[in-house]
Amino acid sequence: MFDTLSSRLGNVFDRLKRRGALSAADVEAALRDIRVALLEADVALPVVKDFIAAIKDRAVGHEVLRSVTPGQMVVKIVNDQLIELLGGQTVDLTLTAAPPQVVLMVGLQGSGKTTTSAKIAYRLRSRERKKVLLASLDVQRPAAQEQLAVLAEQAQVTSLPIVLGQQPVQIADRALDTARREGVDVVILDTAGRLHIDDSLMLELAAVRDRIRPHETLLVADALTGQDAVTLARAFHERIGLTGIVLTRMDGDARGGAALSMRAVTGQPIKLVGMGEKLEALEPFHPDRVASRILGMGDVVSLVEKVAETVDKEEAEKLAAKMNKGQFDLDDLATQLQQMRKMGGMSGLLGMLPGIGKIKQQIADAKLDDRVITRQLAILSSMTRQERRNPQLLHASRKRRIAKGSGTDVQDLNRLLKQYQQMQTMMKRVKKMGHKNFLSRGLPPGLLQR
Repeated sequence: MFDTLSSRLGNVFDRLKRRGALSAADVEAALRDIRVALLEADVALPVVKDFIAAIKDRAVGHEVLRSVTPGQMVVKIVNDQLIELLGGQTVDLTLTAAPPQVVLMVGLQGSGKTTTSAKIAYRLRSRERKKVLLASLDVQRPAAQEQLAVLAEQAQVTSLPIVLGQQPVQIADRALDTARREGVDVVILDTAGRLHIDDSLMLELAAVRDRIRPHETLLVADALTGQDAVTLARAFHERIGLTGIVLTRMDGDARGGAALSMRAVTGQPIKLVGMGEKLEALEPFHPDRVASRILGMGDVVSLVEKVAETVDKEEAEKLAAKMNKGQFDLDDLATQLQQMRKMGGMSGLLGMLPGIGKIKQQIADAKLDDRVITRQLAILSSMTRQERRNPQLLHASRKRRIAKGSGTDVQDLNRLLKQYQQMQTMMKRVKKMGHKNFLSRGLPPGLLQR
């Protein structure tokens, strides 16, 4: 997400930071490049105009032009303005009223409403110990109610029994009655969508809203929406009244304009973002962290949080001790790959590291794909424990056996062994040079080969 925008802005800032002093003309040229980068990222034109005007008011001034590090000052101003554009601060779901509280999910068909409804239910149950009821008001799409029931079972929450022939308002009434009787904390109503915005959709949503008076009305929108994001967000907010936005597919290769435009157009915060298909792949939206990632500064806080959630501390300490002693074997590599998959895969983790732009071309050439991790784990699981602990045993006939057992080629196994050897070399370099100097010099050639 934001890769193209981040790359373009990084080039602009690199040029600024190379200059010892900045003139007003230098700043103007940089602002023109930033404007083009934002427009190419599908940010709405009115949003871009306001954003550039706000930066210009602060950047073309004596405090910047006469600064000891004027390029860095411009970066800070852009960072601060990005954070403000994205909402300023993290805003969570507002579910503080007396139960049952109602969350109304709205959006176009295909935006991910049903899956997101289940993800929110899972999050509320697992993290906040809430009793949640899921109910589908979608009587338009075939099997929509059955789909939500299956997802509810996966999330280990209750779903409203299906009664054929009922209309959305009737289903909403029944959901609230059930919630009151059964002591439910939160009712999540998954509404129908359309392929486009139309009056029948809005009238149906308005009728449900007026009947149940939801505590949260969340617009679920695909992060790949592009320029249509502004029209979509404005229409739903004007007709239904939003309290927040959930962006799905934020882990996709998108330009990012939707995230930058929707908050500005509606004035409502982006509260949650979907980062994958799994039920746990739903995260709070942190404007400061997203701004840092857009500007190539990484998101170490999110990385640390993700690691803390998925990594076993005791196992990590054992592995660190082994690595310090130079005892890293293929068993340890398998453990690392499994942890990496839990945390969102290689590409997701690399995107959170500061300075990763310096080795972006190597990463692009490697064509990182989580299927590579799956294939490597299959190879490692086809080895005996003795082979994983002592790779020197892997002669030609053993390699053929392992490749056959894992459904791969001997070439795949050889690449994995080469990567393992290079990781050992890299660890020695990190230890000698320190993490900061290591990142500035880049990765050893071939480390990221498939």
